[in-house]
Amino acid sequence: MEKYKPLPEGLTIRSSPIHDQGVFATRFLPRGTELGMSHVQWGGHIFRTPLGGFLNHSDTPNCSKSKIRVNNFEDPKATYNYHKWNITVIEDIKPGQELTLEYTFYKI
Repeated sequence: MEKYKPLPEGLTIRSSPIHDQGVFATRFLPRGTELGMSHVQWGGHIFRTPLGGFLNHSDTPNCSKSKIRVNNFEDPKATYNYHKWNITVIEDIKPGQELTLEYTFYKI
């Protein structure tokens, strides 16, 4: 049985100079690296994964998120559909560097 890992390989959580705690690279992450899911929207609620919960905001982020709609087309009786956001590295990140994201969920 595989051990649960709350963050993708090569990432860790530690104290951040931006705010409280943040996600930091423990290895080189080249531009284009897919890091996985950060948020899920089910109905009117947005849920964060550990990755999404610790990424700090920056006006000049080194990661971006993409929204994906998930439907079950294989079972027409299934009624679920939801959105999820995946994180992608948009500039090379060196070991020890904090990963950042521009927050857009909470803008009014």
